[in-house]
Amino acid sequence: MAPAIDEPRKRITARVSDRVRVTLEQAAELMGATVNQFVVQTAYLEAQRLIERELVIRLSQKDARKVLSLMANPPKPNQRLKDAAKAFKGSVRA
Repeated sequence: MAPAIDEPRKRITARVSDRVRVTLEQAAELMGATVNQFVVQTAYLEAQRLIERELVIRLSQKDARKVLSLMANPPKPNQRLKDAAKAFKGSVRA
C-alpha cells in the first residue's frame, strides 16, 4: 500500500482502551510494523474486502450459466411485467 507521490495525507485518530492498545502493539510488533502502519494497513485491507463483498455478485457455475442463458434467450414479458413497465412509464417524466 504505497501512497501516491504528492498525494496529501490526512490524519485519523482513535481513542482505545489499554487492552486494545496492547493487542494492537503486539500484532504490529509481530508484523514488524509500527502500530500506525499496522492499523492503517489492516483497516485498508478490511475496507477493500468489505467493498468487494458488497459490490461483487458471485454466482455458482450453474447459476452463471442460467443467467447467461436468460440473457441470450430472454422470456417473453408476462402481464405482471407489462403492468410494471406501464406503471413506471406513468411515474417518470421524460
